[in-house]
Amino acid sequence: MTYSEFAKRLRLPLGFLLGITYLVFARPTPLTLAVGGAIALIGVIVRGWASGHISKNERLATTGPYAHTRNPLYFGSFLIAAGFAIAAHWALLLLVVAFFVLIYAPTMQREKANIAGRFPDAYQAYAANVPAFVPRPTPWKATHPDDEGAFSLDLYMKHGEWKAGLTYLLVIAWLIWHRPIMDIASRVWRSVTSL
Repeated sequence: MTYSEFAKRLRLPLGFLLGITYLVFARPTPLTLAVGGAIALIGVIVRGWASGHISKNERLATTGPYAHTRNPLYFGSFLIAAGFAIAAHWALLLLVVAFFVLIYAPTMQREKANIAGRFPDAYQAYAANVPAFVPRPTPWKATHPDDEGAFSLDLYMKHGEWKAGLTYLLVIAWLIWHRPIMDIASRVWRSVTSL
């Protein structure tokens, strides 16, 4: 098994484990929750926008956010994770960066090889003009006459990206509700242990 395959297998279980740990221990302040929540919301929007432009394995997506970055779904996921990390404590951002470098970078490399193999000519021009991860400020205009460039609500629903928006709302609600309860529990614990 290659490291890339190992990273792919580890990505979801490790992500869920880190997510659950985060939900239990995070205690954002109103400011960090507002800043981090806004960044995470941008990530949800980027992922939703991307899912309405991709027909996996059918054609090379070069419109919408794919005209800015070759991996807008991963970039959106990074923003979501980074936003929630900032909401809890800025130092968690280092963990998010490490997670993406160690787990997502090999996955993106493997997917790059797959897509380049499926669409060799188109991908070569695309990769030469569009960065792999950090978006370019202006969209690259592909020379494909069949690319309409319109967002498809059907694709968005097909890919189930609405679940990311729902999860975002649930996490924000949990962080708002969870903080006062943890503060009360902490005060009670300190009172009990000081007796």
